Amino acid sequence: MKNVILYCRVSSDEQKTNTSLDFQEKKLRQHCDKHEYNVIACYKEDFSAKHHDFVRPEMKKIRDYCKAHKNEVDMILFLRWDRFARNPEFAYAFKRIFMDEWGIEFNALESPIDFSATEWSSSLGNYCAAAHTENNKISRRTRDGVRETLLSGRLANKAPRGYKNVHITDDKGITIAKTIEIDDEKAPLIRAIFNEVAKGVEAPCAIRRRIAPEIPESTFLDILRNIFYKGKIRVPATKTEPEVIVDGLHTLLVTEELFDTVQDIIDGKRKKQPKLTKPIKPEFYLRKYLICPHCGRAITGAFSTGGSGGKYPYYFCPTSGKHLRMSADTVNAAFVDYVSGLRPSDMIMKLYSEVLNDLRKENARDIRAVIDKIDSEIYEMNERMNKIEDKYLDGEIDKEAYNRMINRQKQLLKAAEDRKELLETPNRSKIEPQLKYAMSLITNIDKFFQYAPAEVKIRALSSIFSGKLEFDGKIFRTDNLNSVLALIYQQTNELRGLKNKSEESFSTFPASVPGAGVEPAQG
Repeated sequence: MKNVILYCRVSSDEQKTNTSLDFQEKKLRQHCDKHEYNVIACYKEDFSAKHHDFVRPEMKKIRDYCKAHKNEVDMILFLRWDRFARNPEFAYAFKRIFMDEWGIEFNALESPIDFSATEWSSSLGNYCAAAHTENNKISRRTRDGVRETLLSGRLANKAPRGYKNVHITDDKGITIAKTIEIDDEKAPLIRAIFNEVAKGVEAPCAIRRRIAPEIPESTFLDILRNIFYKGKIRVPATKTEPEVIVDGLHTLLVTEELFDTVQDIIDGKRKKQPKLTKPIKPEFYLRKYLICPHCGRAITGAFSTGGSGGKYPYYFCPTSGKHLRMSADTVNAAFVDYVSGLRPSDMIMKLYSEVLNDLRKENARDIRAVIDKIDSEIYEMNERMNKIEDKYLDGEIDKEAYNRMINRQKQLLKAAEDRKELLETPNRSKIEPQLKYAMSLITNIDKFFQYAPAEVKIRALSSIFSGKLEFDGKIFRTDNLNSVLALIYQQTNELRGLKNKSEESFSTFPASVPGAGVEPAQG
């Protein structure tokens, strides 16, 4: 009595009645019962046959079992040759290992091959080559179909976060069309993310932690870069055709202007320094440095006549007084309290002259170590791509597998190069000339904004903050602190043992500055 292992396989595009796993097993067991074969195992595979080595999970299990029980298995039986392999190279390698080395026969129930006959190699090659040819045709039709779908302005796969795939059915419940619609539950969060980043007052990584902590950081960056949200679709390049961007048929989630603003901020191209076109009254020296947290527009200022006939200065949002309307004296005083929180204690100021150089050198070494590690990753990725190309040229992998593997490595390589660029961008050598001025200013920063002339305050604002501040009536928030003051704030926290709990020192986004309302260094 022969001991037989049954092998059944389908791929995701072959879930049909005549190729289902249950159907294959039934036919194989009937054959074994008829010939009184002993079925010792049945392995069912839901995996593509384009993988023509032993990466198929169930096929790998068969190999491992047979290797450990060479004398206990007589045959491996499957329904048809295309269920077993669609590549002649794999079939010949399988025959050499299992039949020639281990003495284990393998064959198809339909169109069995007599391996004792001289023409067995031609038969095996023909069966598998026919399946391989058909597989290539299917792959090409699929790729062409996907490209045509994208060129027509429709997405060919799962909708990104904020959208949902919708099946349009007829009266009988049969799908007649597929479309993509805005997901009313998730779309508001995506819009809020773009609006918050576009303000330019808070690092994207801080925004993610604040309003979308459930989204992984890498996914968050993908969202901000995805042109689908502004109504466009990217059609990848092929060997003969270049990459193109087309207008999508879907409803855009954010305006193109908003999307492009976010790209400029992420790329560091946006010039966020406020331009003061009119003389600023002393009462409103913060005007145009403040933006509304609700609509992102610049806060303006004006005098309001009180009941006693006097005039009182007010800051307010030009979009709606409900967003913000507050006494300028109250806002200015709150700002003084905020910047006073950046002032280190006298003890810490004394320590700066002794430790700052060492801390900067150590920080530079840490960053250099990270850059060196990224360089190693980039080298390994390039080596990996060279090996993939060699395998493709040697015929070990097909074009579809090659494209998939190369594209994935290119994405990883681009991400690594972006991380390296972000780490290399800051020029810390420019900090030294500003240090003396910054130390003097930060020591007296609260008194400065109380008593200095308005013109001097405005110049100081330009030195301290490279962009705007968000104010909601209670707290200030910004991501545009001068690099020298940001360094001092960072070192102050390190001296006090208040390291960043999230340890995102080398985030893919710019580093966050002091959180709103925080007094980081008061002694």
